[in-house]
Parts: sequence; C-alpha cells; structure tokens
Amino acid sequence: MTSPAFTLRPATPRDVPAIVGMIRELAEFERLEHLMEATPERLAAQLFGERPAAEAMVAMADGEAVGYALFFPTFSTFLARPGLWLEDLYVRPAWRSRGLGRALLARVAALAAERDCGRLEWSVLDWNRRAIALYEGMGATVMPDWRICRVTGERLAALAAGGDASSES
Repeated sequence: MTSPAFTLRPATPRDVPAIVGMIRELAEFERLEHLMEATPERLAAQLFGERPAAEAMVAMADGEAVGYALFFPTFSTFLARPGLWLEDLYVRPAWRSRGLGRALLARVAALAAERDCGRLEWSVLDWNRRAIALYEGMGATVMPDWRICRVTGERLAALAAGGDASSES
C-alpha cells in the first residue's frame, strides 16, 4: 500500500540507525526510555545476522524513514499454524494522521496472510486510546482477559538456572 506522500518497503541494513532512533522516540512516548538498550549494532545483528530474530518494514517519505513496523514469527498450538507478533508500530509525530500507521499494519497483515499465519497479534498500552481506536477500527479485538508475563535480567537468569525467580527484588 503506498500513497503519493510515502512508500513502504522492507528495512535494509542502512535503515538500522533510523529505526533505532525511532525506537528511542517510541520508548520516550511510552515513558519507558529507562528500559532502552537497543543500539544499531545490536539491532542489525537481530534483523540481518546469521539467524534473524525479527523483520522490519519502513515507511519512507522525502528520502527518510518516518515510521516502522517490527515483527517476528510466533506459533499457535490451538491453530497448529504460525503467526506474527507485531512488536512495534511507530510513526513519527509529524507524519501521524496521514495513514502511515494503518498502511504499515495492513502490510504486516498482508505478510501474515501470504505466510498462511493464523494470527497477527500485538500489545497496546491501556492509556493509548488513539492507538486502540485505530486498531479496533481496523478490526482488531483488544483482549480484555489476557495479561503479558515477563521475566528479565537477574530474574531470567535465576529462572533459567532452575531457581525461584520471584525471590529476587
């Protein structure tokens, strides 16, 4: 999906610094910049290394990346089919309300359909009403009964070692 104002394409290694910059902007928007550890080197290895962990799509306007979608494969045992998890969907503020977010989401959905995925899933912060309205308007269901569980850092190491991850502060 394209418009005269922007185009969408798969990310290339040259896009990595711009994507990391937008990840930083997203972290600030979500008030999570204290969790930001991404660097161009680290992201490039995960997108374009020997075993890529994720893929990215960029929205280009006037020769610069102004939005991106980053996603990776999942699997549903109930469906016995693969899926895609949309980790990030971000459009720079000056380019919002021009259809870029909708176009990026539709492009990832098209990839999911092409790959015979049973699902396209993502999370959204409960206070981001604008995003929720966009997603619901595009046919998504916000799952009220599900919560994301996460283990990181020292707790992940403790759990991996067979210990009790909950005992650490």
